[in-house]
Amino acid sequence: MAAPRILLAGDVFGRLNQLFKRVQSVNKSAGPFDALFCVGQFFPDSPERLEEFMNYVEGRSSVPLPTYFIGDYGVAAPKVLSTASKNSANLGFKMDGLAICENLHWLRGSGKFSFQGLSIVYLSGRSSSEGQQFGTYSQDDVDALRALGPSGVTTRASLADVPAEASDSSGCDPAISELVAEIKPRYHIAGTKDIFYAREPYSNTDAVHVTRFLGLASVGNPKKQKFIHAISPTPACTMSASEISVMPSNATLSPYTFEEQTGRLKEVTKRPGDSMSDSQYWRYDVSKKRQKSGDGDGLCFKFIYTGSCPRGEQCNFQHDMDSREQFRRGVCLDLLLKGKCEKGLECSFKHELQNEAENPPRRRVGSGSMTANRSKECWFCLSSPNVESHLIISVGENYYCALAKGPLVEDHVLVIPIEHLPNTFTLSQEFESELVRLHDSLQLYFQNRQKEAVLFEWVSKRVSHANLQVVPVPSSRAAAVPDIFNMAAKKMGFKLVSKKFDNILDRRKWLRTQFDENSNFFYAEVPDGTILTLSVDENEKFPAQFGREVLAGLLNMPDRADWRNCSLSKEEETSAVEKFKEGFKELDPN
Repeated sequence: MAAPRILLAGDVFGRLNQLFKRVQSVNKSAGPFDALFCVGQFFPDSPERLEEFMNYVEGRSSVPLPTYFIGDYGVAAPKVLSTASKNSANLGFKMDGLAICENLHWLRGSGKFSFQGLSIVYLSGRSSSEGQQFGTYSQDDVDALRALGPSGVTTRASLADVPAEASDSSGCDPAISELVAEIKPRYHIAGTKDIFYAREPYSNTDAVHVTRFLGLASVGNPKKQKFIHAISPTPACTMSASEISVMPSNATLSPYTFEEQTGRLKEVTKRPGDSMSDSQYWRYDVSKKRQKSGDGDGLCFKFIYTGSCPRGEQCNFQHDMDSREQFRRGVCLDLLLKGKCEKGLECSFKHELQNEAENPPRRRVGSGSMTANRSKECWFCLSSPNVESHLIISVGENYYCALAKGPLVEDHVLVIPIEHLPNTFTLSQEFESELVRLHDSLQLYFQNRQKEAVLFEWVSKRVSHANLQVVPVPSSRAAAVPDIFNMAAKKMGFKLVSKKFDNILDRRKWLRTQFDENSNFFYAEVPDGTILTLSVDENEKFPAQFGREVLAGLLNMPDRADWRNCSLSKEEETSAVEKFKEGFKELDPN
């Protein structure tokens, strides 16, 4: 695979005509290039340039190649970005850019995505402790790196090559230095200083590769400094160990390893947690009220789900009895409301309309022959022909364990009730001891591998067979788990309830007191024994895969938030099961 060819540009300040004229010239003489990445302020710095800028946003002028930007501040930024945020195509887990117009993508907040084999990490906006919807980042964005000139980058550099402006610490954020030292990128691109500065490569502590820092001037700067630069880095995944560890003759030591620098970084005051920062991993539509769709011919969620609607004739949605009846016969609610279901194999509801003769109305889970019928269709019932038995790693009296289909990480485990039940609280409390033994065994299994387990369950009327997910995270990241969950919930407009216990039995007893059958319910158990809970009204939007998506962000693998991106062959799954069972056999309580 050929190395991707990338163009880089400094602060644009809305000068898109000049930028793209230069891009087309370079593309013609030295291209073709695959993409353009812009650092620093992208939006205009004065109203005079707004018309030129909006010509591209509104489609009157064309963007010549895929362009990504992070500097989401300047004239008209709130209006343009707010409109883009509401675009249905930009909803959900979008790490690789929100579309502004054709070929123009906004890297919102912070995150990481893959581009032709390269890992792109970004942090958008400027450092600020004041809550703003656009244009700022907060200290909570600890796992991403933005293109802002970090404090200290000129340390240990050849002084003859350092521009005077680069040594000026104003406008620099020492927290970025800390992030760069931790992430150790191969390339670090920055703007905002209005200078061009290509620092000598520097070595990294505990890493074999060097980092190359590149500062770019602004487009059309009066000093005629370089504002566009081309690179063609070979993806590290295709390089041999000897290739990636090559040390250039002019390489220096890392600028971030002095003791005094480390001490100063530790003194950086964490910004207030109530900042409305665009944190790195959660990109949901968090509106609490379902909007009217089109001319009002959409179906009323409340009516389909319960058979009644408190709005009555004032409701903007249809109260369709046929759809209500289909839902009672077990047809997927997403299929009825949206016309499609995106859960795939994880959805245990029906995806075809049912006729009355063949399908009596749904009854309460656990009631007679209906349970038997549902069990035959369920992906998790051991008696079902649909169960993927090759994923099973342990079977007990009331629970069994299986490796997850499309795992987030290696050894991602599901703890599943053998009986066809909608949540783990439906089982009698006397069976909790078996769950405790499984919990303790899995914790020990992961701790022996320098990992900690995070457990979570989504309890919903739309979940027909419970599954308690157990995801291992590196021990070094365990302390960050509660903060990440809390920040993600806050981003969506929710607040998690937190309570810490010394043992799992006390946790489970307390959880039973929090669980309300009339509401959806999310809970997570984090490594220090803290339980995080959230009750969600049935008319509130909340992602069923919230726990997985949060951990995908924590582990810098947002592309794996969707299990469908993580599918393995049956041979790979079988091998993973055998490997797990071999390591778990001495700990397996079953």
